[in-house]
Amino acid sequence: MLENAWTIPLFPLVAFFLLLFGRKSWGEKAAAWVGSLAAFASLAVSAGVLAERLSGAENSLLSFSWLTLGETVIRFGIEVDPLNALMLLIVSLISFLVHVYSYGYMKGDGRVPVFYAYLSLFTFSMLGLVVSANLLQLYIFWELVGVCSFLLIGFWYFKPEAKQAAKKAFVVTRIGDIGLFLALLLAFWYTGSLELGPIFAAVEAGQVPAEMVTLIAVLIFVGAIGKSGQFPLHTWLPDAMEGPTPVSALIHAATMVAAGVYLVARTFPLFEASPVALDTVAYVGAFTAIFAASIGLVQNDIKRVLAYSTVSQLGYMMLALGSAGYAAGAFHLMTHAFFKALLFLAAGAVIVALHHQQDIRKMGGLWSTHPGIGWLFLIGCLAISGIPPFSGFFSKDEVLASAWMDGRPGVFAVGVVAAFFTAFYMFRLFFLVFTGSFRGEGNRGSVPKSMLWPMGILAVPAVAAGFVEYPTPFFSRWLTEGTGLAAEAGGTVPLWLPVLATLASLAGVALAWAMYVKRVLPADDLTKPIPWGYRLLKNKYFIDEIYAKGVVLPYRWLGAFLRGFDRFVVSGLVRFSAGIFRTVGRIGSAIQNGQAQTYALVSLVGLVLLIIGLTAGRLFG
Repeated sequence: MLENAWTIPLFPLVAFFLLLFGRKSWGEKAAAWVGSLAAFASLAVSAGVLAERLSGAENSLLSFSWLTLGETVIRFGIEVDPLNALMLLIVSLISFLVHVYSYGYMKGDGRVPVFYAYLSLFTFSMLGLVVSANLLQLYIFWELVGVCSFLLIGFWYFKPEAKQAAKKAFVVTRIGDIGLFLALLLAFWYTGSLELGPIFAAVEAGQVPAEMVTLIAVLIFVGAIGKSGQFPLHTWLPDAMEGPTPVSALIHAATMVAAGVYLVARTFPLFEASPVALDTVAYVGAFTAIFAASIGLVQNDIKRVLAYSTVSQLGYMMLALGSAGYAAGAFHLMTHAFFKALLFLAAGAVIVALHHQQDIRKMGGLWSTHPGIGWLFLIGCLAISGIPPFSGFFSKDEVLASAWMDGRPGVFAVGVVAAFFTAFYMFRLFFLVFTGSFRGEGNRGSVPKSMLWPMGILAVPAVAAGFVEYPTPFFSRWLTEGTGLAAEAGGTVPLWLPVLATLASLAGVALAWAMYVKRVLPADDLTKPIPWGYRLLKNKYFIDEIYAKGVVLPYRWLGAFLRGFDRFVVSGLVRFSAGIFRTVGRIGSAIQNGQAQTYALVSLVGLVLLIIGLTAGRLFG
C-alpha cells in the first residue's frame, strides 16, 4: 500500500476540478457525493498506509528530479514515515466526516458545489503538505493551504465580518510564512539541500554554525506561530469563526492549525540541536496556552469559546515539543484532532437546532430536546478537560510529564492552571447550552441525520484514542522508532502528577457546576470585585486594539506619506522633466514655421555669435 501513497492527495484534487468546472450542473446532493467519495478514497488508502507502517514496514520515499540549480537537484515526491502516516489518517478521516456533515449543514445555501470544491482543494493541499519530501515542496503546499483557508473563511462573502476575517487570516499568516521562507533559504545556503535528511545530517555533523541552527529553527517556529495561531499571531483564528462551522471543524480545529505543530515535529532534530529554540517553543507555547484559556473563560459565542480553546490546546502541543516531548506533542495533536472536531460539529448541530443562534446566553435546556447531541458534546468536553478515561486525559498527562521531566517547573505549573481553566470554560459552555431552561426565542428545530453520524464516529476515538499509549507506551515507541528521538521522558514520572492534573480538571468542572447549575456562586460575585479584570478578558487583552493603533495605524500613515511622496514628488519631477522637453519642443516647432526670412535671420544671428566667440577666444585666449 505504501507504493500507492502518492494517490492519496490526488482523489480530492480530481474532485476539485470536477466540482469547479461543473459547478453549474452539479446539484447539492451530487456535489456532496463527489466530494465525500473522493475524501473516502483518500481515507481508505491512508488507512492502508498506516496499517502497513504499523506492521513494521520501512519508511517510503518516492521522488523524481524537479529542478536543477547548478549541481544541486531539487526533487519532488512523497515520503511516508510514522508521523506523516498518522497525519494522513487524521486529515483524511476528519475531511471525509466533514464532507458528509456539510451536506446537512449547508443544504439550501445555493453555492454548495463551490463549497465542496473548496473543501476538496483544501484536503488536497493539506495531504500534499503532509507527504512533502522536502522543504520547498512543503512550502508550496503550505501557501496553498493558506489560500484555501482564505476562500473558506470568506465563503459567505456577502457578510462584511466574513470578508474581514478572511483578509485578516491571509495577512496575519503571511507574516509567519515569511519566517518559514527565510528558514528555507538559510537551510539551503548552509547545507546546499532542501531535503530534510541531508539538512539534519549536516546539523548533526556540525557543518552548520550553532547560532545559524538556532536562527533556522526559530524562523521555522515563526511559520508555525502563524499557522497554529500562537501568540502574538493568534488574532486571526477566533475571527475565522465567521466561516461555516464545517470549515471551523476541518481547518481551525483538526488540520490546518495543526500544520504548525506538525511542522515543528517534522523538523524536530533542528530544534533538538538548539536549546534556545526549544526554550522559545516551550515558553511561547506555555504562554499561549494560559493566555487563550483565560480569554475563553468569558466568551459568549459558542464557536469563539471553542476557537480560544483551540489556540490554548495548540499552545499545549508546543509546550510539549519545547520540553523535548516529541511523542507527547504528536500524541496530543492526534487526540485533540478527534475531540475538537467532535466539539465543533456538535456546536454546528446546536446552531442549526437553534436557527443559527450562537450566543450561549440565549440557549439552555437542549438536553431535554436533543439528548443525542448533548451526550456527544459531553464526551468532547470530558475529553478536552482531561477527565479519565477519555483520550485527553492521557495526552494531557504526557504533555505535563514532558514539562516536569525536562526540568521546567514553571511551564508545568502553567500547564496545570491552563487545564483548570479549560475544564471550567468547557463545562460553563456545556451547562449554559444543555442544562436549565431555554432562554432563547422561537422553537428548537431538528438536526439532519447526515450531521449526527459523523459526530458519532468521532466520539469513538475521543473516548478510546488514549489507550494507544496505555498501559504500554506503544504509540510513542512506534512513532520514534528509527528516528533517534526519545520515546519517553527520561526517568520515572511521579504518581502525583496525573493525580494533580486530574484534580485541577475536576476542580474546574466543579466550579462551573456551582456557578451555572446550582448557582451557589453567581458569576457576578467573582466579576464585581475586579471589573477591570473581566473587562480585560472580555476584550481579549485589547490585543486587536493594540495592533490597530500600534501597527496598522502607523502603516497607514506611512502608506499615506509614501502615496503623497509618489504623487507630488516623484510624479512632480516626472511632470517637470516632461514640461521642459515639451517647452523646448514648442520653441523648436515655432521656429520651424517655413518662412525663409526667419531661417536667414537665425543663420545670421548664429554666424554673428560664432564670430564673436572666435574673436573673444583669440583676444583673451
